[in-house]
Amino acid sequence: MAGTPDFDLYRPSEEHDMLRDTVRSLAEAKIAPYAAAVDEEARFPQEALDALVSSDLHAVHVPETYGGAGADALATVIVIEEVARVCASSSLIPAVNKLGSLPVVLSGSEELKKKYLRPLAKGDAMFSYCLSEPDAGSDAAGMKTKAVRDGDHYVLNGVKRWITNAGVSEYYTVMAVTDPEKRSKGISAFVVEKSDEGVSFGAPEKKLGIKGSPTREVYLDNVRIPADRMIGAEGTGFATAMKTLDHTRITIAAQALGIAQGALDYAKGYVQERKQFGKPIADFQGVQFMLADMAMKLEAARQLTYSAAAKSERLDGDLTFFGAAAKCFASDVAMEITTDAVQLLGGYGYTRDYPVERMMRDAKITQIYEGTNQVQRIVMARNLP
Repeated sequence: MAGTPDFDLYRPSEEHDMLRDTVRSLAEAKIAPYAAAVDEEARFPQEALDALVSSDLHAVHVPETYGGAGADALATVIVIEEVARVCASSSLIPAVNKLGSLPVVLSGSEELKKKYLRPLAKGDAMFSYCLSEPDAGSDAAGMKTKAVRDGDHYVLNGVKRWITNAGVSEYYTVMAVTDPEKRSKGISAFVVEKSDEGVSFGAPEKKLGIKGSPTREVYLDNVRIPADRMIGAEGTGFATAMKTLDHTRITIAAQALGIAQGALDYAKGYVQERKQFGKPIADFQGVQFMLADMAMKLEAARQLTYSAAAKSERLDGDLTFFGAAAKCFASDVAMEITTDAVQLLGGYGYTRDYPVERMMRDAKITQIYEGTNQVQRIVMARNLP
């Protein structure tokens, strides 16, 4: 029953714990060794993609019907969290595969699901999500990209900005205006393929963090696609986009948890080894209080995120509030924890010889994408439980 606490539904099960162990071992062995280079060189983490695909962890949310693992929302959170613990850029592989493909899962025809979810599940393709535009960020309904019906096809024209993994992904869920008079109810969703004529990409953005995950503009220049690539009915695209974000904001919370956990783990080890005034700085109460606050806030964020994941799985009526709350709280906590981790390392924390400055830079974006935390607070206020 929605709204009734059922702790068994969001407490990690034995299977979830086993999954965490598996992903952590994989991440530490095959992703962590490349994390610093991926950031320094601002290159796509191919090693991570190969490792995740070989272990079927790149898109665990895809239902078994389409060849996927059929993982529940909490399992997906755990995968993203554990990868982000060592490399935030790499965690955007499973996270954005879910973001890009979830509109198809939620609203797509059976034909679309078979055509696009199966290659995703096999690891033959990645999926990106195209909502934002140069003049339509928080005001997503103000987008200008258009899709005009032409017989059995639609012709798309426009520019999408801040598209994660653009140029690497084969498939793109694109929101476009089909009826300019209806504002949000005149927006439809489509699957666009990288190979479609008229699709091109801008130069990679030079970012503060998540440098290994390419962020580029997507240009749509008279892109002609079959009408059956529309996701759901005409005019339902914006509703599908918002419903998608209710679920996937939880994956950003998961990413934030992982980044924060990685920073806390490193700082905890460092203060036990670093000596000043003749003893480890971990012996000083001021340092202990900082660590205690970091751990306390992280655990609070984790419980909220896991609860939101359970609501996502159950399709609870208050999911919109909890998805926004988890994303907002966890990302604010991640920014605070990573900043404190840099402080605990002192001058060393400020150098690229240690990973916490990278984690601090990576944490910042979790407060911005999939809706800024200011927008999350608006969403929460409008959906108070």
